[in-house]
Amino acid sequence: MARPIKFRRVEFFPTDTYFIPWGKPKCEIEEIVLKVEELEAMRLKDIEELNQEQCAEKMQISRQTFQNIIDSARKKTAIALTEGNAIRISGGNYRATFCKFKCFDCGNVYEINYEEDKRICPACGSEKIACGKKAEFCKKWCKRHNSNDNV
Repeated sequence: MARPIKFRRVEFFPTDTYFIPWGKPKCEIEEIVLKVEELEAMRLKDIEELNQEQCAEKMQISRQTFQNIIDSARKKTAIALTEGNAIRISGGNYRATFCKFKCFDCGNVYEINYEEDKRICPACGSEKIACGKKAEFCKKWCKRHNSNDNV
């Protein structure tokens, strides 16, 4: 029996999640799905320039698992770029490191690191706030996702 997949820790979520090649007819475009944790692995290694051990530690996974994730991400990206495929960033097995909160006094919506215990609205100082998951406005990132979820 296979071990259950451990959730990966992710700190970054892109605002743009779909990329298509310019000038290619839509009927000819194939789509490649890049998992959220695969994007995070590339961000940590290639943009933040962390070493493999630091990346694995930040994502709370083993170095071998990190290597498998980044290899998959780079292969998918290379295929999409060389073959003119679309890239959709979606799904995966990850846990967000932040949560959206909403203030019920001023209506401010803001994000905090889920490990922090700052439960006061930064705009007005009110303690009448709720996590987006409980307030029913943040269903996109405030829950654990698995490969069957649509992001």
